[in-house]
This record gives sequence, C-alpha cells and structure tokens, in this order.
Amino acid sequence: MEHITAAAWFAEAAGAAEGPVSGNLLRIVLIVVVVGAVLTAWLLLRGYRQKDD
Repeated sequence: MEHITAAAWFAEAAGAAEGPVSGNLLRIVLIVVVVGAVLTAWLLLRGYRQKDD
C-alpha cells in the first residue's frame, strides 16, 4: 500500500473538486463538519452537567 502525504491528498482532493462531482465532495465535507460540531458540543456540554444529589 502506497503512503500518500497529507499535502498530496489535499492536492488530489482539490483537483477532483474541479470536476462535475464537486458538489458531492462539498456535501460530504459539510456533513462531516456539522456532525463533528454536534459531537464536540455534546461532549463539552455533557462535562458541565450539574448533578442533583
């Protein structure tokens, strides 16, 4: 298996974004960003929850 550096991967992804399927790449990136933000917020807010004993 060939190792691909991050810079080469980003260059390849940017080149693919110029094609007719660039909408799919953008959609996937936006979904990952939104899901990541929701999970981060959930983890942070979960740590600040008050326990009523």
